[in-house]
Amino acid sequence: MQIGDAMSQFRSDVDSAVARGSRAAGEARARSAATRGQTRELVGRVRSRQAQPQPADLTSPGLRRAAASFRADEGLPVDRLPEGTELLAPMTATTPSAPKAPTVAGRRPRPSDDDEDFSQEGIMFRG
Repeated sequence: MQIGDAMSQFRSDVDSAVARGSRAAGEARARSAATRGQTRELVGRVRSRQAQPQPADLTSPGLRRAAASFRADEGLPVDRLPEGTELLAPMTATTPSAPKAPTVAGRRPRPSDDDEDFSQEGIMFRG
């Protein structure tokens, strides 16, 4: 194989890999956006009591604390969500405690781009 042929094959392989990577990233962004939208909708329905969770749907208190701790450590907003007992309580004249504004820990600045590129060092660094 000549050097010119090898370079052409290499360029073709790189172009194919870049195209596959771009397509996969686009599909991942679309799935992520759809999931975020569904989650936002579900949270809104539960907060307004249009949806009633079942005991099996609840997240354990330990897991809730771990998730809130992770988000705070990473500088992400931590919403004050109702406890499971509040969600399972029958509807009364009073509503569950109002959600507080998200708190943001000032540990690291968030990346300026919103493309969810997990290869960035800021995403991978924990310390």
